[in-house]
Amino acid sequence: MPVFLILSTCPDADTAQRLARTLVDERLAACVNVLPGVGSTYRWQGRVEQADEVQLLAKTSADRRDALMARLAELHPCELPEILAVETAAGLPAYLDWVATETRPDA
Repeated sequence: MPVFLILSTCPDADTAQRLARTLVDERLAACVNVLPGVGSTYRWQGRVEQADEVQLLAKTSADRRDALMARLAELHPCELPEILAVETAAGLPAYLDWVATETRPDA
């Protein structure tokens, strides 16, 4: 079963930790890495903006991808949160199995 890496940036560490914990608690993600110190430059509402953000890297199964993305959008404090899904091409089979097991809603 394919595993997806969901990327999202958060405005601060507290938000990132809260979102990561919720996604794992609800079995939408098997693991979420929280990477501080991300500098972002982007265009928003006609202006170039710069912000210090925290990157989330969530690992989930293909059948939980859409639910994770919807829940993340629901909980995220930004008006237009970055939520991107990247399908992994390969991985350690035991790790891929673990992601599938940990994201089963009935587990």
